[in-house]
Amino acid sequence: MSTTGFAQTAEQPTPSAVVFAYHTVGVRSIKTLLARGIDIRLVVSHEDSANETIWFESVAALCEEHDIPRITPENPNTPEIIAQIAALKPDFIFSFYYRNMLSAEVLEIASHGAYNLHGSLLPKYRGRVPVNWAVLHGETETGATLHEMTVKPDAGAIIAQTSVPILPDDTAFEVFGKLSVAAEQTLWNALPSLIAGTATKIPNDLSQGSYFGGRKPEDGRIDWSQSAQQVYNLHRAVAPPYPGAFTEHDGKTFIIEKARIFKHTTLKLPANLPLGISVVDNVTFGVCGDGKAIEILALQHQGCTMDNQALAKFFGRT
Repeated sequence: MSTTGFAQTAEQPTPSAVVFAYHTVGVRSIKTLLARGIDIRLVVSHEDSANETIWFESVAALCEEHDIPRITPENPNTPEIIAQIAALKPDFIFSFYYRNMLSAEVLEIASHGAYNLHGSLLPKYRGRVPVNWAVLHGETETGATLHEMTVKPDAGAIIAQTSVPILPDDTAFEVFGKLSVAAEQTLWNALPSLIAGTATKIPNDLSQGSYFGGRKPEDGRIDWSQSAQQVYNLHRAVAPPYPGAFTEHDGKTFIIEKARIFKHTTLKLPANLPLGISVVDNVTFGVCGDGKAIEILALQHQGCTMDNQALAKFFGRT
């Protein structure tokens, strides 16, 4: 891949790109490329799934607004798709929250490099759903990283990073909002040097990082024998609009909608409560294995937030 910069003259066209994009980060990043004068010749994206809660911005709507051609192949690495991209002769390939891996044949098409925005401070939290994993593990900081793409996921040289704090009560949804801004800032600041061919490349030392796979709704099952902080971190990591941390009682499933660590200055945790959910005097406790508890502020059953009467019916203690 060439690293020669572009001379912005009448004879030299503006830089072009094929963009693989989905989700809010995809939308914000495409807007950033357009604002920096990149000629986006094609967007490769996904069709929305009927089995997924769509709470994020639409790449499809953005492409329609700006008359950008868009395709949604199930496999972006077929000979037909590779030929279609190669015919466009893009200077850059960018990937912004696109969910499929790209083959070496795709990455090599871009004459000035292929780059990905990842939602962590690489080399930490390589792989899938990095925001959720960072919150689950109680991290106090994460960020967005722009890096060169290689066949191995999230392993290429780092171009730029922007960090954001994870506050003690932040949910993954709230952290994702911060990362959307951080991703936009990272790309905006890095594009001039990428276009000029002067971008600094920092080695991505994988021995100093970690790799995580995807998560399933079943991974939100609460183990009440864990500490209150661990249970709270699970809630924060998968709180709605993600599928949610859940528990079962009398054959029924309940999802924690909103909670906090129980640190009341005047109200004490009642003694001898069993592990799991109990309601005492209209306060809903989730008692954990370390003898501490989370206070559940909103609990869902069958898609609806339970009122005090329903909570007392299922979990009331005298």
